[in-house]
Amino acid sequence: QVQLVESGGGSVQAGGSLRLSCAASGSMFTFNGMGWYRQAPGKQRELVAVTSTGGSTNYADSVKGRFAISRDNAKNTVYLQMNSLKPGDTAVYYCYGRSFAFGDYWGQGTQVTVSS
Repeated sequence: QVQLVESGGGSVQAGGSLRLSCAASGSMFTFNGMGWYRQAPGKQRELVAVTSTGGSTNYADSVKGRFAISRDNAKNTVYLQMNSLKPGDTAVYYCYGRSFAFGDYWGQGTQVTVSS
């Protein structure tokens, strides 16, 4: 059974940094795409950043220049370095993996809280 397990969430003051990690376990394949989404209370889940096995990346406009996504294909792991955090970044962050052959997978989410 494939699972995506996030770690690294927590509470931080505005201007601080956090690094999220997401590791895939139980998979016999490499995800074609991996990334992060987030959902704030009362809002829809939104894309934060995604990356492909080839290294291409895509970011939400709201995080460009502050967040950086990276991945280790050999470990089927994706990271999100979040700098200059703002209260508006407060949300549950979900890891996402897409396999063209096997479909989409989601982690259980990790809470990020940024206080002013």
